[in-house]
Amino acid sequence: MSETYDLILKGGTVVNQDGEGVRDVAIRDGRIAGIGSFDTAQAGEQVDCTGLHVLPGVMDTQVHFREPGLDHKEDLETGSRAAVMGGVTTVFEMPNTNPLTTDEAALADKVRRGHHRMHCDFAFWVGGTRENVKDIPELERLPAAAGIKVFMGSSTGNLLVEDDDGVRDILSVTRRRAAFHSEDEFRLRDRQSERIEGDPRSHPVWRDVTTALQCTQRLVGIARETGAKIHILHLSTAEEVDYLIDHKDVASIEVTPHHLTLTDEAYERLGTLVQMNPPVREPRHSQRLWWGLEQGILDIFGSDHAPHLLEEKQKTYPASPSGMTGVQTLVPIMLDHVSKGRLSLARFVDMTSAGPARLFQTARKGRIAVGYDADFTVVDLKRSETIRNDWIASKCGWTPYDGKQVTGWPVGTMVRGQRVMWEGELSTPSKGEAVLFQDGLKR
Repeated sequence: MSETYDLILKGGTVVNQDGEGVRDVAIRDGRIAGIGSFDTAQAGEQVDCTGLHVLPGVMDTQVHFREPGLDHKEDLETGSRAAVMGGVTTVFEMPNTNPLTTDEAALADKVRRGHHRMHCDFAFWVGGTRENVKDIPELERLPAAAGIKVFMGSSTGNLLVEDDDGVRDILSVTRRRAAFHSEDEFRLRDRQSERIEGDPRSHPVWRDVTTALQCTQRLVGIARETGAKIHILHLSTAEEVDYLIDHKDVASIEVTPHHLTLTDEAYERLGTLVQMNPPVREPRHSQRLWWGLEQGILDIFGSDHAPHLLEEKQKTYPASPSGMTGVQTLVPIMLDHVSKGRLSLARFVDMTSAGPARLFQTARKGRIAVGYDADFTVVDLKRSETIRNDWIASKCGWTPYDGKQVTGWPVGTMVRGQRVMWEGELSTPSKGEAVLFQDGLKR
């Protein structure tokens, strides 16, 4: 008697460790149970994926969903809705909420808030501070903890650890890969006069190349001294690419779609809407980031989804906050680069699923393989669409890519065998759960 399954994805081009090929995928109890050719009678439900590509579920390991404390900008439900509308199946959310995610109680509160309320699966970064150093060995291994995140610049209060001694104390006790916002806070303070009121074009002048490079050099030195593994978020400069070539044994690297796609000319069109930390820069930087991507130096994509309401972003610079939406546009923006031949589909998959799983040691995620969670991002590589503000599911309702035509589109998002989004519609009640990690304390 042939095996039976809950669901079969029929006739899609599956992209996994074997390459690309037209195969069916069978699902049972939320996990992948078989890859090959299956009869439709073997499952109670089938999804026709003919002409579509079935990719491992996309993971976005840097999002700010603002809950608790800043819920008027975003919350875990709306942020995760934006994620699945854009084909993202798993997110790692950042600790700069109110209260800060810096202790066991705050982490547990976020997990409770997210469980079966978020539409995608989730983990939460724990902020590393001077005050919680002694607790880090336990905090970084709690259920749903993605690891420790440290702000060396562009933060306030307890989350800012700008000095070498503070960073050294944290890295001396970490065992997992710690993530860093790498901008030199001391230089930022010294250069505040470079900001020109009303002119967001001065943002990358203030937060210049040296601000990023100097901090990254300090960070790598401390990582070598302490024997720690570090992850540098949202790399933005050509100089950092060249420097990190010799330090890949200790440092992994994230790059964002906006640092690859937008350049400083966007300040003329978008003003403060494109204001980010670290900033979008001159074309030579995005060109070198692309080179680093092509050469395998960069490890993963992350959106740095950091929403603010339009009325907040439209304040006069520098009173305007830094950050933009990104979790919903990560897949279509990068698939458009695939369509233009600048990025292979295999590299896209490695940067969005296999890469994050490898760096952060997720359990049962990152591949289309038997025994893994049935997380899929189903895309139409030939479909052309225009990104519009009214498509954005984030609470803030805008994107810097409004009006941009792209080729390559997320048709479906499946999380643990549940068809959460299909053809632009939410199709399953929110059932997001905490990500399991191979080196977590509990399963």
